Amino acid sequence: MRAEDDEQLRRVVSIIERELGDATVGAYLFGSAVLGGGLRRESDLDVLAVLRRRTPRQEKVALVNALLAISGKTTEEGCWRRVDLTLVVQSEVRPWRYPPTMDFQYGDWLRGDFEQGNVEPWPTRVNPDLATLITMVILANHPLIGPSPTAVLDPVPRADLLEATNHSIESLRSAIASDTRNVVLTFARLWTTIVTGTIRSKDAAADWALDLLPDRYRPVLARARAGYLGDEPETWPPAALADALAYVDHVASQIQRAAQDAKLT
Repeated sequence: MRAEDDEQLRRVVSIIERELGDATVGAYLFGSAVLGGGLRRESDLDVLAVLRRRTPRQEKVALVNALLAISGKTTEEGCWRRVDLTLVVQSEVRPWRYPPTMDFQYGDWLRGDFEQGNVEPWPTRVNPDLATLITMVILANHPLIGPSPTAVLDPVPRADLLEATNHSIESLRSAIASDTRNVVLTFARLWTTIVTGTIRSKDAAADWALDLLPDRYRPVLARARAGYLGDEPETWPPAALADALAYVDHVASQIQRAAQDAKLT
């Protein structure tokens, strides 16, 4: 990672230690930072922290205020990365059960809610996507605080990972207009995970999927990959957005077919 990435990550760890203290069992880096290829220009810093208890509102407020100040912050060296921080209570995810629940999540897609004082903008603490996050954390095995993730978290059964993937499809599809690049790349990642059982970086997942896509959908994924890598300015005019939605529907059908095949084997 770049020196500024190391500094930002150090600050994230400091915020967790300062605001949560002894409630923290462990904190773990995952995502692009520890997958093949490393952080790209548009990559976030993804951290999951495991707690001994739920966080009261005043701690959530302190976390939000501290993270708002450093996530996507403009500095003399440029712009710091967006931070994604997810908190889970250990007793709520170990022993593992599905669907899992989260305690708190910070992400810049929620910045508007946070800036208005809403520190719990999600409608429910049930979060099936934790199946994927926890799988990534265990595979990455990159503790920032505390012991190895395998000492803190149970592995997620493949059946639950498949169920979480299917659950993600509709919520992701509904975000295609507001978060086009991320949705397009995430569908490629979900597809490769279901078929291969491996969680790849977004650009590596795109490379895998490009070889399997029909010709009409390849430009959509190629556009999203290039924007993610910073190879070219990213624009999604109405025609491209319509193509992206068609791509999503095609990949969703492939994911569902692969998930059904996996259940039968």
